[in-house]
Amino acid sequence: MSPLQLCLLLSSLLFSLGLLGALARSNTILVLLGIELMLNAANLNFIAFWRYGPHPSAGIGVIFVLFAIAVAAAEAAVGFALVIAVHRHRKSVRLQEANSLKG
Repeated sequence: MSPLQLCLLLSSLLFSLGLLGALARSNTILVLLGIELMLNAANLNFIAFWRYGPHPSAGIGVIFVLFAIAVAAAEAAVGFALVIAVHRHRKSVRLQEANSLKG
């Protein structure tokens, strides 16, 4: 098995664990952690294809990963701010109880 295939296998395992965590949990914080795990699996794919691609010296994969990490940090900050606001209002972080915030 080539190193690229091993990286892709690890990435798919991480992505499936993140998807399972995001879909199976009712706690908002655990759902956000599952989403972060899926984003990290995508970053691993970017790095693997950059490293084992035809021109690994170009550095394009690293630039994609840096932008993805910046977006993930912004998503985490906004997500946790929303979780704190809902917790202050509802005294719970369960997703089923946040459904009552609809207009």
